[in-house]
Amino acid sequence: MGMCDETIANLKQMVTAAREEFDLAVAFHEVWKPAAYDQDLHARLGNSYATQAFQVTRSALRREVILALVRLWDADKQAKGVRMDAIWKILREKQVIDALAQERASKMGLDDVLVHVRGDLGGKAAEVLKLIGKYRAEGPRHAVLLNLRTLRNERLAHRQVKRSEAMAPGASATDDEIEEFYQDNSKLVQLLLSLVNAMAYDPQQTAGVFGFYAKAFWERVQPDQRRQNALKALQSNGAE
Repeated sequence: MGMCDETIANLKQMVTAAREEFDLAVAFHEVWKPAAYDQDLHARLGNSYATQAFQVTRSALRREVILALVRLWDADKQAKGVRMDAIWKILREKQVIDALAQERASKMGLDDVLVHVRGDLGGKAAEVLKLIGKYRAEGPRHAVLLNLRTLRNERLAHRQVKRSEAMAPGASATDDEIEEFYQDNSKLVQLLLSLVNAMAYDPQQTAGVFGFYAKAFWERVQPDQRRQNALKALQSNGAE
């Protein structure tokens, strides 16, 4: 196996792992959304005892979304995980795109399509490079990735006693920034699967499935009325 063949084999493994990881992020994200934004659900829970467990569940889902997303951007070269920065460097190499195009054209059995395949894959590679570059050190959203990575390292995956200087006091990623990061990773994984693995993948379909499951689940969540009545009776007796 030549150096380019080995590079592409490793690239395909990373892209496959990225899809598996992002599928987890989609599942957690879709179940979390109603817990965060469904006002009817919030009203049904009210101030019941169930609300306390609901808050824990909502926080846990948000935590898992962040963990899954940041795992796509591992910085540890020894971890052998998905590293978008490594993918960025690989896809900047012209010979890699040429090799992917040659492989795709050969499977079609039509040598005269090579130029068109090369152009299509080159366009997708440019989109991938732009999206990844958005979160690299020189990119406009690098601070978002840095804050999420620091949050993961110091609070979620580990419990660091002292805050490092990587995240300034009070700095964090907002919900809007996390949602933007989620959507960018959705597009990234979709593009990479098409470009590298020749696989059609629509994250919106996956989201729709888990969104349906989430709706069915949260519709069943409501406080036990008998327990609520008992609580009110105890409070009323206490007042007397």
